[in-house]
Amino acid sequence: FLFFPLQDSLRGRPKEIPHNEKLLSLKFESLDYDNIENQLFLEEERRMSYMGFRCLEISRWVVCGLIGFLTGLIACFIDIVVEELAGIKYQVVKQNIEKFTEAGGLSISLILWAVFNSAFVMVGAIIVAYFEPIAAGSGIPQIKCYLNGIKIPRVVRLKTLVVKVCGVICSVVGGLAVGKEGPMIHSGAVVAAGVSQGRSTSLKRDFKIFEYFRRDTEKRDFVSAGAAAGVSAAFGAPVGGVLFSLEEGASFWNQMLTWRIFFASMISTFTLNFFLSIYHNKPGDLSSPGLINFGRFESDVRNLVWRITSMRFPCSSYVHRPCLQVMEAMLVAAVTATVSFTMIYFSNDCQPLGPEHNEEYPLQVHTQHMGKSQAQSCIVLMYLDKRICHFHCESCYLLFSTTYHSFSSIFFTSINVVRTILPKDLRRNTFDIHGSYNPLTLGLFTLTYFFLACWTYGLAVSAGVFIPSLLIGAAWGRLFGILLASITSNATIWADPGKYALIGAAAQLGGIVRMTLSLTVIMVEATGNVTYGLPIMLVLMTAKIVGDYFVEGLYDIHIKLQSVPFLHWEAPATSHWLTAREVMSSPVTCLNRIEKVGTIVDVLSNTSTNHNGFPVVVQPAKLCGLILRSQLIVLLKHKVFVELARSRLNQRKLQLKDFRDAYPRFPPIQSIHVSQDERECMMDLTEFMNPTPYTVPQETSLPRVFKLFRALGLRHLVVVDDQNRVIGLVTRKDLARYHLGKHGLEELQLAHT
Repeated sequence: FLFFPLQDSLRGRPKEIPHNEKLLSLKFESLDYDNIENQLFLEEERRMSYMGFRCLEISRWVVCGLIGFLTGLIACFIDIVVEELAGIKYQVVKQNIEKFTEAGGLSISLILWAVFNSAFVMVGAIIVAYFEPIAAGSGIPQIKCYLNGIKIPRVVRLKTLVVKVCGVICSVVGGLAVGKEGPMIHSGAVVAAGVSQGRSTSLKRDFKIFEYFRRDTEKRDFVSAGAAAGVSAAFGAPVGGVLFSLEEGASFWNQMLTWRIFFASMISTFTLNFFLSIYHNKPGDLSSPGLINFGRFESDVRNLVWRITSMRFPCSSYVHRPCLQVMEAMLVAAVTATVSFTMIYFSNDCQPLGPEHNEEYPLQVHTQHMGKSQAQSCIVLMYLDKRICHFHCESCYLLFSTTYHSFSSIFFTSINVVRTILPKDLRRNTFDIHGSYNPLTLGLFTLTYFFLACWTYGLAVSAGVFIPSLLIGAAWGRLFGILLASITSNATIWADPGKYALIGAAAQLGGIVRMTLSLTVIMVEATGNVTYGLPIMLVLMTAKIVGDYFVEGLYDIHIKLQSVPFLHWEAPATSHWLTAREVMSSPVTCLNRIEKVGTIVDVLSNTSTNHNGFPVVVQPAKLCGLILRSQLIVLLKHKVFVELARSRLNQRKLQLKDFRDAYPRFPPIQSIHVSQDERECMMDLTEFMNPTPYTVPQETSLPRVFKLFRALGLRHLVVVDDQNRVIGLVTRKDLARYHLGKHGLEELQLAHT
């Protein structure tokens, strides 16, 4: 699994955390979601007028609108590029098949197709493995950790976004069982993190806008909006995007934030619909009735994202060398192409071609525009010669314009699969009692695609998990419906395969990611039919209950395998007997309110310090505030020393802008030069520390500490005695190391790996 690079300062290959769920890494830092209400902050708030606050609120809406717009543009770009590149690839393969049909040289065409797929996948794997490993996978576990309050290095950088977009394009065009829904969520989060800051640290460009939002608290809210906009762009489900962000990621929520996130999701949906409609109505007729057609938009988007990963063989998680990762991805691409081609070759499932199959996608051959000389692949890019076509579809020559090959429609198109298995009939409220596929086709496809998805998941490529789960679930769900209808005396409406396809898709995905409410709304919005909301909710709740009995959800498993100190909503149920005194870190490094500069430099340079917040005390060790490492770094950089008050400090008073300009990449202490004379100076921390940090008595139970820490989004919680003296400090890792295991409450081991 390639998810979390550990050291931001390393330019080479990041170190890997041992895959041991009994360890908890000390390498991950927390984000500061709690506002630091020091004197600088209070002075700025007092100076701000009512109109200033209103302008800030308007700015938040503007930022959310930009997030939705840019996320929609990225989704549109991915869709169009995938469509064009895949169209070129299939056209070349089709011409090669037609060229070698008379000689029976289908093996050459198979090799050509496998080479094409491997070449695209190779490019996608190279840019991920060598340039930005954090772009591997869907990105949802990383964003979930970020919103939980964990700083994952490079997760929301511009370079990550570029590699993510290019990587998912190569993966989908390369024919892997992958798609773009997970990467779109990650991409939306990266866009939100960049736009909300009004600058790009990667490009070293500062646009001097949105400077007030340069802190973790504001950035978190915008990243939530970006994740929701990504869901909306991937599925055409604005409400589902809002609920996804709430259910899967957000650590903080309020009513106004809900409306802003919904606004970003709607803008994302509208933007993608607008530009895709222009693209599909070439050369662009703005008066076309399909321009703002949300039903068509939802269908287009859903069907562009069907190739998504679902499972993964454990052996592949141990491939860490970049060259081997690239080779593995190419091997999977070649095997996927070979298996798909072989299954189509030996399948004889031809179905009537209804009016719903007249797709605009160039990979699908429109028989109404074909002559008999072009009908050698039977229908829908069957890619088989006339003899094989005649063998598999006996009515091919007579009715070549009214039949299509089921396996061909599944394996050879990257747009049509979900629509052919799931949502068409649900949109019209009419159901095909016998289904569009025979049981053998669905059974073989379910098994084959399941194992291909297992092998594909975890490759060094950009990919997600939603759509292959939906696809596999829809296939076995429809298979179950067909078998049930065949054993009943009459084909009643309750035995309709289309209904079971929908329920199977929801159950499969819900059992993997353990989503309930948000997935229900996404399925309802995707199919355009609210009638099945209740059955979907019931089956999702059942899938979650059954799945939780055996193992955690897929995202939680990934997070645990990477030893990330993730905090769930509630503390372990059997932890009331533990107190703050037993879980806190002690002894704690404290600083005096007026501290020697040399002492501060030594404390910051000490690599054994496991936390980045320091209680500020007055004699005798009584708490008077809390100051962060990042604040001390800025103070040292600007040399805010007491002895220089008459010369420099009076000329330029430090403001919050100085701290925001350094955010988020504060320089390391090794880069700040402090002379020997300056080490003897003193630093007054009164103006910069948080004078009202959250504290708890040492006898407070673990659940109460956990609830306070989690609900307030804290990074540090000071433990004091009855005389307000500091005796310990509770951090995220102190709480995350306790979890409920098979044998009761278990404690994880802390490691520096």
